[in-house]
Amino acid sequence: MSGPDGAGPGPGAPAGRLLRVLSAWDSIERTLVGLLGAAALAIAVVQVFGRYIDPENAINWAEEVIVYLAVWAVMVVSSQLVRNDGHVRPDLVLRLLPARGQRWVETLNCLVAVAFAAGMVWYGWKIVALAWMFDQRSSSDLLFPMWIYYLALPAGGALMLVRYLIRLVRYLFLFDPATMTIGQAIHHEAPADLVPPATE
Repeated sequence: MSGPDGAGPGPGAPAGRLLRVLSAWDSIERTLVGLLGAAALAIAVVQVFGRYIDPENAINWAEEVIVYLAVWAVMVVSSQLVRNDGHVRPDLVLRLLPARGQRWVETLNCLVAVAFAAGMVWYGWKIVALAWMFDQRSSSDLLFPMWIYYLALPAGGALMLVRYLIRLVRYLFLFDPATMTIGQAIHHEAPADLVPPATE
């Protein structure tokens, strides 16, 4: 992208690159969650088929692997929930506050969430390290390395941590009451035909 005089990148170039990176991040997360869900479904179908059609050769580790895939999918999609403000939370009182009050309550919420996500990364990594150290494996015939399963906790925590830090920066330095108060859609996440009403 060039500036108005064509001499070099315009002032919006870094922001444009950042938006492309964030868009790619979103696409990777959604694709990964879809693949994990599809794999879990495929394994469930194979298990049901084997149980009723060919019981002698049916796999006995399907439920175990489905749980692993589901937990990984949940931890990855938790990052998307932070991005879209989709985590379940009561916001009745928050809706009664003016835009400035909402801003600082959301900022406090981000700080608490950052601490929580950092704790997930820290303690989750300790669990992974212990499972790796003792070569902990599942009790089924699969003998699945449990550190891979436990890794979902710090990985999901790290994804949420970065998302909450981005959210915190937006509330501290880029706050827009027209799009960032409760009940308003964030502009880049809203449908094209939805124009959020301004809120003072």
